[in-house]
Amino acid sequence: MMMLMLRYITGENMKHWKLGIVAALLTGAAYAAPLPVVTSFSILGDVAKQIGGDRVAVQSLVGANQDSHAYHMTSGDIKKIRSAKLVLLNGLGLEAADVQRAVKQSKVPFAEATKGIQALKAEEGGHHHDHDHEGHHHDHGEFDPHVWTDPVLMGTYAQNVANALIQADPEGKTYYQQRLGNYQMQLKKLHSDAQAAFNAVPAAKRKVLTGHDAFTYMGKRYNIEFIAPQGVSSEAEPSAKQVASIIRQIKREGIKAVFTENIKDTRMIDRIAKETGVNVSGRLYSDALGGAPANSYIGMYRYNVKVLTDAMKK
Repeated sequence: MMMLMLRYITGENMKHWKLGIVAALLTGAAYAAPLPVVTSFSILGDVAKQIGGDRVAVQSLVGANQDSHAYHMTSGDIKKIRSAKLVLLNGLGLEAADVQRAVKQSKVPFAEATKGIQALKAEEGGHHHDHDHEGHHHDHGEFDPHVWTDPVLMGTYAQNVANALIQADPEGKTYYQQRLGNYQMQLKKLHSDAQAAFNAVPAAKRKVLTGHDAFTYMGKRYNIEFIAPQGVSSEAEPSAKQVASIIRQIKREGIKAVFTENIKDTRMIDRIAKETGVNVSGRLYSDALGGAPANSYIGMYRYNVKVLTDAMKK
């Protein structure tokens, strides 16, 4: 039957017929079901979306303006994990033990975005903290997990995400590699712009008070001293002695850049600001995305750089 049809499709008609077949094939590819991917938190989720594009459907366990350190897994989250084809974790102790356990028990392939990154020890960020709430054990371990505050390290982070997507969806390899290349170029530009912005601030003024130790990697990259009453976990409670020491340091060194965070209760920072006579400079996005312009990793980072440098220059 097909041969009979081809006998009557000649010349211009044959050309149109071939184009129709190609269009049909492309349309079929466009409507192929996207790869279901679960990420542990919103920043990692955005990286997966930037690289995965239309080939992935990403859900994050911890959403925008939510705190990974305080996250408690739900039965709905376990269902998300089990229905995924790939789970992406940050690693370095950011995810609580129940998340790690649920992922391993699900048998769904998973990858850690921080693989191969030379992490800072938690002590280098100032504190080491474990917490255990009603069976929810969250050991932040030896290393500081907040590598996303350094856009240079995010190049490796993004590469790990791309590798995991290619492993889960080999047919999309060229697509993922192309998007990875574009994204890594954006990360390099982000670093270049951030470096120029911070270099325009005298080194003596690059001192910032934040709620918890989330910005140590940024501090190391751009020579900024971040001071925090809480350690690498936003749930760590500082002692009265620690708070008093910070208040004395702010007064002694004339620190003007004081920030709350989008994931944290502001009362501690508000109290310190009041006792030092310093106005709160604004809000930083630390462990989660937010609304525009901080609804993507790059948008969030550019926002943070802008408000930080504005406050430092005062």
